[in-house]
Amino acid sequence: MKKNFLLGILFILAGGFTFGLYFVLFSSNLKQDVKIVVNPDTNVDSLYTRLKPYMDFPAGFKIAAHIKRFQKPVPGLYRLPKNLSNNDLINILRSGRQEEIKVTFNNIIDLEHLAGRLAQYLAPDSLAFLKAMKNPENIKKYGFNEQTALLMYIPNTYRFYYNTSPEAFMQRMYKEYRKFWNQNRLAQAEEIGLSPIEAGILASIVQKETTRKEEMPRIAGVYLNRLKKGMLLQADPTVVFAYKRQSGDTATIKRVLNIHIETDDPYNTYKYPGLPPGPITMPDIQAIDAVLRAENHNYYYFVADPQRPGYHLFSRTLSEHNQKARNYRQYLNKLKVYK
Repeated sequence: MKKNFLLGILFILAGGFTFGLYFVLFSSNLKQDVKIVVNPDTNVDSLYTRLKPYMDFPAGFKIAAHIKRFQKPVPGLYRLPKNLSNNDLINILRSGRQEEIKVTFNNIIDLEHLAGRLAQYLAPDSLAFLKAMKNPENIKKYGFNEQTALLMYIPNTYRFYYNTSPEAFMQRMYKEYRKFWNQNRLAQAEEIGLSPIEAGILASIVQKETTRKEEMPRIAGVYLNRLKKGMLLQADPTVVFAYKRQSGDTATIKRVLNIHIETDDPYNTYKYPGLPPGPITMPDIQAIDAVLRAENHNYYYFVADPQRPGYHLFSRTLSEHNQKARNYRQYLNKLKVYK
Protein backbone atom coordinates (compact mmCIF):
# COMPACT_ATOMS: atom_id res chain seq x y z
CA MET A 1 0.00 0.00 0.00
CA LYS A 2 2.87 2.32 0.78
CA LYS A 3 4.29 1.66 -2.67
CA ASN A 4 0.95 2.46 -4.29
CA PHE A 5 0.74 5.66 -2.27
CA LEU A 6 4.16 6.77 -3.44
CA LEU A 7 3.28 5.97 -7.03
CA GLY A 8 0.14 8.02 -6.64
CA ILE A 9 2.11 10.96 -5.31
CA LEU A 10 4.57 10.69 -8.18
CA PHE A 11 1.70 10.53 -10.65
CA ILE A 12 0.14 13.66 -9.19
CA LEU A 13 3.47 15.45 -9.22
CA ALA A 14 4.12 14.39 -12.80
CA GLY A 15 0.66 15.54 -13.79
CA GLY A 16 1.18 18.84 -12.05
CA PHE A 17 4.53 19.29 -13.74
CA THR A 18 3.05 18.50 -17.13
CA PHE A 19 0.20 20.91 -16.55
CA GLY A 20 2.63 23.59 -15.37
CA LEU A 21 4.85 23.05 -18.39
CA TYR A 22 1.86 23.25 -20.71
CA PHE A 23 0.62 26.39 -18.96
CA VAL A 24 4.03 28.12 -19.21
CA LEU A 25 4.53 27.25 -22.86
CA PHE A 26 1.09 27.30 -24.45
CA SER A 27 -1.28 29.52 -22.50
CA SER A 28 -1.78 33.02 -23.90
CA ASN A 29 0.46 35.64 -22.35
CA LEU A 30 0.44 38.86 -24.39
CA LYS A 31 -2.48 41.00 -23.25
CA GLN A 32 -2.35 43.35 -26.27
CA ASP A 33 -0.87 43.63 -29.75
CA VAL A 34 2.78 44.63 -29.60
CA LYS A 35 5.02 46.17 -32.28
CA ILE A 36 8.67 45.90 -31.36
CA VAL A 37 12.02 46.52 -33.05
CA VAL A 38 14.70 44.07 -31.97
CA ASN A 39 18.22 45.43 -32.38
CA PRO A 40 21.34 43.30 -32.98
CA ASP A 41 22.46 43.75 -29.35
CA THR A 42 19.13 42.62 -27.85
CA ASN A 43 19.30 39.47 -25.67
CA VAL A 44 16.58 37.57 -23.84
CA ASP A 45 16.96 39.65 -20.66
CA SER A 46 16.57 43.02 -22.38
CA LEU A 47 13.73 41.57 -24.46
CA TYR A 48 11.99 40.45 -21.25
CA THR A 49 12.29 43.96 -19.80
CA ARG A 50 10.66 45.47 -22.88
CA LEU A 51 7.85 42.91 -23.14
CA LYS A 52 7.09 42.66 -19.42
CA PRO A 53 4.52 45.52 -19.36
CA TYR A 54 2.49 43.75 -22.06
CA MET A 55 2.38 40.31 -20.40
CA ASP A 56 -0.13 38.73 -18.05
CA PHE A 57 2.48 36.37 -16.63
CA PRO A 58 5.97 37.83 -17.29
CA ALA A 59 7.81 35.23 -15.26
CA GLY A 60 6.34 32.55 -17.52
CA PHE A 61 8.24 34.00 -20.45
CA LYS A 62 11.56 33.67 -18.64
CA ILE A 63 10.77 30.09 -17.63
CA ALA A 64 9.73 29.24 -21.20
CA ALA A 65 12.91 30.84 -22.58
CA HIS A 66 14.98 28.67 -20.22
CA ILE A 67 13.09 25.51 -21.18
CA LYS A 68 13.50 26.22 -24.90
CA ARG A 69 17.13 27.40 -24.44
CA PHE A 70 16.24 30.70 -26.06
CA GLN A 71 19.01 33.27 -25.60
CA LYS A 72 19.01 35.77 -28.48
CA PRO A 73 16.25 36.88 -30.89
CA VAL A 74 16.86 37.57 -34.57
CA PRO A 75 16.98 41.36 -35.15
CA GLY A 76 13.96 42.76 -36.94
CA LEU A 77 10.59 44.48 -36.75
CA TYR A 78 7.91 42.25 -35.23
CA ARG A 79 4.16 42.59 -34.84
CA LEU A 80 3.18 40.26 -31.99
CA PRO A 81 -0.58 39.63 -31.76
CA LYS A 82 -2.60 39.68 -28.58
CA ASN A 83 -2.94 36.35 -26.71
CA LEU A 84 0.26 34.98 -28.23
CA SER A 85 1.69 32.12 -26.17
CA ASN A 86 5.25 32.07 -24.90
CA ASN A 87 6.02 29.12 -27.16
CA ASP A 88 4.81 30.91 -30.29
CA LEU A 89 6.43 34.16 -29.20
CA ILE A 90 9.81 32.51 -28.80
CA ASN A 91 9.46 30.62 -32.07
CA ILE A 92 8.70 33.85 -33.95
CA LEU A 93 11.63 35.74 -32.43
CA ARG A 94 14.02 32.82 -32.82
CA SER A 95 13.16 32.16 -36.47
CA GLY A 96 13.05 35.83 -37.48
CA ARG A 97 9.46 35.76 -38.78
CA GLN A 98 9.39 39.54 -38.89
CA GLU A 99 7.40 42.16 -40.71
CA GLU A 100 8.81 44.07 -43.65
CA ILE A 101 9.55 47.78 -43.29
CA LYS A 102 8.65 50.36 -45.92
CA VAL A 103 11.83 52.19 -46.87
CA THR A 104 11.40 55.42 -48.84
CA PHE A 105 14.16 57.57 -50.27
CA ASN A 106 14.10 60.51 -52.65
CA ASN A 107 15.64 63.99 -52.86
CA ILE A 108 19.02 62.39 -52.10
CA ILE A 109 22.10 64.31 -53.21
CA ASP A 110 24.81 61.70 -52.67
CA LEU A 111 25.66 58.29 -51.19
CA GLU A 112 26.40 59.80 -47.78
CA HIS A 113 22.86 61.13 -47.50
CA LEU A 114 21.43 57.86 -48.81
CA ALA A 115 23.34 55.91 -46.15
CA GLY A 116 22.00 58.24 -43.49
CA ARG A 117 18.45 57.79 -44.71
CA LEU A 118 18.71 53.99 -44.75
CA ALA A 119 20.06 53.91 -41.19
CA GLN A 120 16.82 55.57 -40.07
CA TYR A 121 14.91 52.46 -41.17
CA LEU A 122 17.24 49.45 -41.00
CA ALA A 123 19.59 47.88 -38.44
CA PRO A 124 23.02 48.61 -40.01
CA ASP A 125 24.37 52.06 -39.25
CA SER A 126 25.11 54.69 -41.89
CA LEU A 127 28.84 53.89 -41.92
CA ALA A 128 28.15 50.25 -42.74
CA PHE A 129 25.89 51.22 -45.64
CA LEU A 130 28.32 53.84 -46.92
CA LYS A 131 31.29 51.47 -46.74
CA ALA A 132 29.44 48.88 -48.84
CA MET A 133 28.07 51.39 -51.35
CA LYS A 134 31.50 53.00 -51.86
CA ASN A 135 33.41 49.72 -52.02
CA PRO A 136 35.10 49.78 -55.46
CA GLU A 137 34.57 46.05 -55.95
CA ASN A 138 30.85 46.32 -55.20
CA ILE A 139 30.47 49.30 -57.53
CA LYS A 140 32.34 47.59 -60.36
CA LYS A 141 30.37 44.37 -59.90
CA TYR A 142 27.15 46.18 -60.78
CA GLY A 143 28.59 48.03 -63.78
CA PHE A 144 29.10 51.50 -62.29
CA ASN A 145 32.06 53.61 -61.22
CA GLU A 146 32.76 55.98 -58.34
CA GLN A 147 31.10 58.90 -60.15
CA THR A 148 27.99 57.06 -61.37
CA ALA A 149 27.32 54.74 -58.40
CA LEU A 150 24.42 56.88 -57.14
CA LEU A 151 22.42 56.09 -60.30
CA MET A 152 21.93 52.45 -59.27
CA TYR A 153 19.45 53.57 -56.61
CA ILE A 154 16.09 54.43 -58.16
CA PRO A 155 14.17 56.58 -55.64
CA ASN A 156 10.94 54.95 -54.57
CA THR A 157 9.34 53.07 -51.67
CA TYR A 158 10.59 49.52 -51.10
CA ARG A 159 10.01 46.81 -48.52
CA PHE A 160 12.92 45.38 -46.55
CA TYR A 161 13.44 43.38 -43.41
CA TYR A 162 14.95 45.35 -40.54
CA ASN A 163 18.09 43.21 -40.44
CA THR A 164 18.82 43.54 -44.18
CA SER A 165 22.59 43.79 -44.66
CA PRO A 166 24.16 46.55 -46.79
CA GLU A 167 25.26 43.95 -49.33
CA ALA A 168 21.74 42.49 -49.56
CA PHE A 169 20.36 46.01 -49.93
CA MET A 170 22.68 46.65 -52.88
CA GLN A 171 21.71 43.37 -54.53
CA ARG A 172 18.06 44.26 -54.23
CA MET A 173 18.63 47.77 -55.58
CA TYR A 174 20.45 46.42 -58.61
CA LYS A 175 17.49 44.14 -59.33
CA GLU A 176 15.19 47.16 -59.03
CA TYR A 177 17.49 49.13 -61.34
CA ARG A 178 17.33 46.37 -63.97
CA LYS A 179 13.57 46.19 -63.56
CA PHE A 180 13.25 49.96 -63.98
CA TRP A 181 15.35 49.93 -67.13
CA ASN A 182 12.95 47.68 -68.99
CA GLN A 183 12.92 47.16 -72.76
CA ASN A 184 10.70 50.19 -73.30
CA ARG A 185 13.00 52.60 -71.44
CA LEU A 186 16.10 51.08 -73.02
CA ALA A 187 14.58 51.64 -76.46
CA GLN A 188 13.71 55.25 -75.57
CA ALA A 189 17.26 55.90 -74.38
CA GLU A 190 18.71 54.40 -77.55
CA GLU A 191 16.41 56.56 -79.67
CA ILE A 192 17.83 59.77 -78.14
CA GLY A 193 21.38 58.43 -78.32
CA LEU A 194 22.01 57.98 -74.61
CA SER A 195 22.89 55.03 -72.40
CA PRO A 196 20.86 54.52 -69.20
CA ILE A 197 23.71 56.03 -67.20
CA GLU A 198 23.93 59.06 -69.50
CA ALA A 199 20.17 59.50 -69.30
CA GLY A 200 20.42 59.41 -65.51
CA ILE A 201 23.17 62.04 -65.49
CA LEU A 202 21.14 64.36 -67.72
CA ALA A 203 18.03 63.72 -65.60
CA SER A 204 19.94 64.87 -62.50
CA ILE A 205 20.63 68.20 -64.24
CA VAL A 206 17.03 68.56 -65.39
CA GLN A 207 15.80 67.88 -61.87
CA LYS A 208 18.04 70.61 -60.46
CA GLU A 209 16.89 73.06 -63.13
CA THR A 210 13.19 72.94 -62.31
CA THR A 211 10.66 71.74 -59.78
CA ARG A 212 7.92 72.04 -62.40
CA LYS A 213 7.36 68.53 -63.68
CA GLU A 214 5.55 69.77 -66.78
CA GLU A 215 8.67 71.74 -67.83
CA MET A 216 11.11 68.89 -67.46
CA PRO A 217 10.64 67.38 -70.97
CA ARG A 218 11.18 70.81 -72.58
CA ILE A 219 14.36 71.50 -70.60
CA ALA A 220 15.59 67.99 -71.40
CA GLY A 221 14.96 68.79 -75.09
CA VAL A 222 17.16 71.91 -74.84
CA TYR A 223 20.08 69.92 -73.49
CA LEU A 224 19.63 67.15 -76.06
CA ASN A 225 19.67 69.78 -78.81
CA ARG A 226 22.91 71.16 -77.40
CA LEU A 227 24.49 67.73 -77.20
CA LYS A 228 23.54 66.92 -80.79
CA LYS A 229 25.00 70.21 -82.01
CA GLY A 230 28.20 69.82 -79.99
CA MET A 231 27.51 72.91 -77.87
CA LEU A 232 28.55 73.24 -74.26
CA LEU A 233 25.63 72.39 -71.99
CA GLN A 234 26.32 75.45 -69.82
CA ALA A 235 23.99 74.15 -67.12
CA ASP A 236 24.02 76.37 -64.03
CA PRO A 237 23.34 73.49 -61.59
CA THR A 238 26.55 71.80 -62.71
CA VAL A 239 28.47 75.03 -62.05
CA VAL A 240 27.06 75.23 -58.53
CA PHE A 241 27.90 71.55 -57.95
CA ALA A 242 31.44 71.99 -59.27
CA TYR A 243 32.06 75.14 -57.23
CA LYS A 244 30.90 73.49 -54.01
CA ARG A 245 32.98 70.41 -54.77
CA GLN A 246 36.12 72.50 -55.14
CA SER A 247 35.53 75.14 -52.48
CA GLY A 248 33.71 73.15 -49.82
CA ASP A 249 31.29 76.07 -49.52
CA THR A 250 27.88 74.82 -48.40
CA ALA A 251 26.06 78.16 -48.59
CA THR A 252 23.06 78.44 -50.90
CA ILE A 253 23.92 80.03 -54.24
CA LYS A 254 20.99 82.02 -55.63
CA ARG A 255 22.87 83.68 -58.46
CA VAL A 256 25.57 82.14 -60.61
CA LEU A 257 28.52 84.52 -60.98
CA ASN A 258 31.79 84.49 -62.92
CA ILE A 259 33.62 83.16 -59.86
CA HIS A 260 31.43 80.08 -60.08
CA ILE A 261 31.64 79.71 -63.86
CA GLU A 262 35.43 79.87 -63.75
CA THR A 263 35.66 76.82 -61.48
CA ASP A 264 37.99 74.27 -63.07
CA ASP A 265 36.17 71.01 -62.45
CA PRO A 266 34.98 68.25 -64.82
CA TYR A 267 31.41 68.78 -63.58
CA ASN A 268 31.45 72.39 -64.81
CA THR A 269 29.63 72.18 -68.15
CA TYR A 270 30.59 75.78 -68.94
CA LYS A 271 34.19 74.57 -69.30
CA TYR A 272 33.95 70.89 -70.19
CA PRO A 273 31.96 69.58 -73.17
CA GLY A 274 29.33 66.88 -73.01
CA LEU A 275 27.76 65.46 -69.92
CA PRO A 276 29.55 65.61 -66.55
CA PRO A 277 31.16 62.37 -65.33
CA GLY A 278 28.32 61.59 -62.93
CA PRO A 279 24.98 62.79 -61.58
CA ILE A 280 24.80 65.96 -59.51
CA THR A 281 21.93 64.51 -57.48
CA MET A 282 19.82 61.34 -57.42
CA PRO A 283 17.34 61.84 -60.26
CA ASP A 284 13.77 60.81 -59.54
CA ILE A 285 11.69 58.69 -61.88
CA GLN A 286 9.85 61.68 -63.34
CA ALA A 287 13.10 63.39 -64.26
CA ILE A 288 14.48 60.27 -65.96
CA ASP A 289 11.26 59.74 -67.89
CA ALA A 290 11.28 63.43 -68.86
CA VAL A 291 14.66 62.88 -70.51
CA LEU A 292 13.48 59.73 -72.25
CA ARG A 293 10.36 61.56 -73.48
CA ALA A 294 12.02 64.90 -74.12
CA GLU A 295 10.18 67.43 -76.27
CA ASN A 296 11.29 67.65 -79.88
CA HIS A 297 11.73 71.38 -80.48
CA ASN A 298 14.24 73.99 -81.71
CA TYR A 299 15.06 75.66 -78.40
CA TYR A 300 18.72 75.95 -77.41
CA TYR A 301 18.46 78.37 -74.51
CA PHE A 302 16.32 79.09 -71.48
CA VAL A 303 16.31 81.43 -68.50
CA ALA A 304 14.15 81.78 -65.39
CA ASP A 305 10.90 83.65 -65.94
CA PRO A 306 10.68 86.65 -63.55
CA GLN A 307 6.93 86.84 -64.06
CA ARG A 308 6.31 83.19 -63.17
CA PRO A 309 8.68 82.00 -60.45
CA GLY A 310 9.72 78.41 -61.00
CA TYR A 311 9.11 78.53 -64.75
CA HIS A 312 11.42 79.41 -67.64
CA LEU A 313 11.50 81.34 -70.89
CA PHE A 314 12.85 79.46 -73.90
CA SER A 315 14.69 80.84 -76.93
CA ARG A 316 15.85 79.56 -80.30
CA THR A 317 18.61 82.14 -80.85
CA LEU A 318 21.37 83.53 -78.67
CA SER A 319 20.33 87.14 -79.27
CA GLU A 320 16.79 86.39 -78.15
CA HIS A 321 18.12 84.61 -75.10
CA ASN A 322 20.53 87.42 -74.17
CA GLN A 323 17.68 89.91 -74.02
CA LYS A 324 15.65 87.63 -71.71
CA ALA A 325 18.74 86.99 -69.59
CA ARG A 326 19.31 90.75 -69.19
CA ASN A 327 15.72 91.16 -68.04
CA TYR A 328 16.21 88.41 -65.49
CA ARG A 329 19.44 89.95 -64.16
CA GLN A 330 17.62 93.25 -63.73
CA TYR A 331 14.92 91.39 -61.84
CA LEU A 332 17.52 89.88 -59.48
CA ASN A 333 19.12 93.29 -58.99
CA LYS A 334 15.75 94.74 -58.09
CA LEU A 335 15.36 92.01 -55.45
CA LYS A 336 18.95 92.69 -54.30
CA VAL A 337 19.97 89.12 -54.97
CA TYR A 338 23.65 89.45 -55.73
CA LYS A 339 25.04 86.01 -54.88
